[in-house]
Amino acid sequence: MFIGRERELDALNRLYASDQFEFAVIYGRRRVGKTALINQFIRNKNAIYFMGVESNAKQNLENFSMSILEYHTGIETESSFLSFQAALEYVFRLSEKQRLILAIDEYPYVARSEKSLASTLQLLIDKHKDSSKLMLILCGSSMSYMEDHILAYKAPLYGRRTAQMKIVPFDFEETCRYFQHFSDEDKALIYGIAGGTPQYLLQMNDELSVEDNIKNTYLNPASALFEEPVNLLKQEVREPALYNAIITAIATGSTRMSEISGKVGEDTNVCSTYVKNLVSLGIIRKETPYGENASRKAIYSIEDNLFRFWYRFVPENNSIIARGAADLAYKRIEPFLPDYMGKVFEEICKQYLWKLLLAGKCPVQFSSLGRWWGNDPTEKRQTEIDILAQQDKNTALFCECKWTNEKVDLGVLETLIKRSCLFPYKQKHFYLFAKSGFTKGCIDKAKELGNVKLVRYRDLLESL
Repeated sequence: MFIGRERELDALNRLYASDQFEFAVIYGRRRVGKTALINQFIRNKNAIYFMGVESNAKQNLENFSMSILEYHTGIETESSFLSFQAALEYVFRLSEKQRLILAIDEYPYVARSEKSLASTLQLLIDKHKDSSKLMLILCGSSMSYMEDHILAYKAPLYGRRTAQMKIVPFDFEETCRYFQHFSDEDKALIYGIAGGTPQYLLQMNDELSVEDNIKNTYLNPASALFEEPVNLLKQEVREPALYNAIITAIATGSTRMSEISGKVGEDTNVCSTYVKNLVSLGIIRKETPYGENASRKAIYSIEDNLFRFWYRFVPENNSIIARGAADLAYKRIEPFLPDYMGKVFEEICKQYLWKLLLAGKCPVQFSSLGRWWGNDPTEKRQTEIDILAQQDKNTALFCECKWTNEKVDLGVLETLIKRSCLFPYKQKHFYLFAKSGFTKGCIDKAKELGNVKLVRYRDLLESL
């Protein structure tokens, strides 16, 4: 079942329709659905698909040759071209008079085994691009390699690509398409524990409860997801132990660099390098208060929900899980789920606001949004606003998100309005998002003020 990626498929099909040489670079984290996207795109088209393997150049050349010759002759053969240059020249000749796609998946494996491959591609592209109908796709999961060796200014292939796509996990709306049988609340919970990575979503069964899904995956040593974050790190970094310690520190509440370094017992300069790498991998997110650039105020959170859930709950329960006591482990996790879901709900609300903006239905025409935290001089204490978005120096949007079983009361709205007074905007709009709805007092006050929108989670979900 292929779901989503409409924009990416539209972009690829536009390139394909040009009937001239095109070169698309597709990259993104492992498990995010790059291969599925390519296979969906090339279906029913003239295409040579080749996936590189983590082996030597001879093995990759033999596999590449088989892919080419099987496409051309329709017969599997063990014949091999003498070199990658000869194989690629052959493909360019095949595409002189007909549209042809060449998709090289896991390109970094091939390029690392054959050091001259990038230069060879550069040579052949420059030689044939004006007369070729080839659509070349290079795809890779090693984010750093794709960015440094293909997209970077000094890379041999720089300037040759005609498109690039960084494939990211699904948002909440796309994630919901996977599941027909989960309740509305369970859809949010599953998004909170698995994120929007297609491969992880496939491990979830919407015929079961969220509790059973957690037990069958994260609390089951035999499941595909039980060691997924650790295994993924081992593929991406050279020193996974320290990376593990840093992610665990962030997942359990150490959000500032000084706190992280203290928790893991390493110098701040050492930790900052590792954290920077985790940010580039899309695992960690660096945030500063909305509208500010002061790095000293930066905090770090886990970007990927699967990593966030796993590092928050699995390591501390590992001994119990290893003994097969999934029920006991879940009992220890369950009381913390509502608090855990608070940040997840904030992210869902942000995605909702973006969709309102793009549909022309948001009262504030923002270009970015984010959290804000800082000092309240009146209260003489730290305070925060869940979502803040600015249109210009006069107009802004203030939002509060509550994932609780109780209805949001008037006090929450009054607190948000009070916090907005820390800012000099003349026109202020307010959104309250609530899992369980609002009290009559809150509803009446919102109607009276006129610049307050009350959004129940159920309404939010129906609008997606």
